[in-house]
Amino acid sequence: MQEKPTGELMTRILAMPADANPSGDIFGGWVMSQMDLAAGICAGMRANGRVVTVAVNSMSFIQPVKVGDILCVYTGIVRVGRTSMEIHVEAWAKRQRIGDRDKVTEAKFAFVALDANGKPKAIPSEGTSID
Repeated sequence: MQEKPTGELMTRILAMPADANPSGDIFGGWVMSQMDLAAGICAGMRANGRVVTVAVNSMSFIQPVKVGDILCVYTGIVRVGRTSMEIHVEAWAKRQRIGDRDKVTEAKFAFVALDANGKPKAIPSEGTSID
């Protein structure tokens, strides 16, 4: 039985040739940046405002992402503190836009909520919805 993604689908993007090495494997840094964008959306909605990435835990690439795959990034809030939060992020590749879905990596991203002056601010008790 194949594993299923954990969390809410936050972003979806098509892997293009410009994002790949000569062998057609997508750069790990590109995948990580897509995960950071998705986690930032999730964290920003929860904080009702500006957030900044402050840390990423270890990340292992389970399978490559290839040109033509759709990278689907799922997020879930793990912990909310006074000014910071931790977001669990999973990246899955839908092969050749129509094929099987494979987990390619996962990590936890830490964010801090910031005020208009760039100083840490308290996270409200409730966030906003993506809808």
